[in-house]
Amino acid sequence: MQDPNPLPWGALDRFQAHFIVRKDTGQDVSNYVAKTQLTTKGHFASKTVLKVSWDGPGSLAQKLNQDTELNEMIARQSVKDATIYVEPTENAVRIRSKWDNHLSFGITKELFEIYDRIAGHIKSA
Repeated sequence: MQDPNPLPWGALDRFQAHFIVRKDTGQDVSNYVAKTQLTTKGHFASKTVLKVSWDGPGSLAQKLNQDTELNEMIARQSVKDATIYVEPTENAVRIRSKWDNHLSFGITKELFEIYDRIAGHIKSA
């Protein structure tokens, strides 16, 4: 007998955009690790971002915290879009956000400007 409600198999419907900045991080990769820390208000779908700061062990997080205009740009985004991760790979640094399904996946002009500004800080570090 065949199951009337079969489980889906294969790839999940999740996407994630990665912005890659070519940068030789050398031996001290911890300088290029950062994540946004969000101060929010509200609950569930009505949750909004009040303030953004960066958490990380190295100089990049300090540099991103000093860019108040960047942090104000991020604070105008949704909680999901304001959650940004910066992490080094072998010969580059990756900037990414959270996973999305095919309906909500996309990069707005404002998000691209935010990622571009972060990339500028990575290049100058």
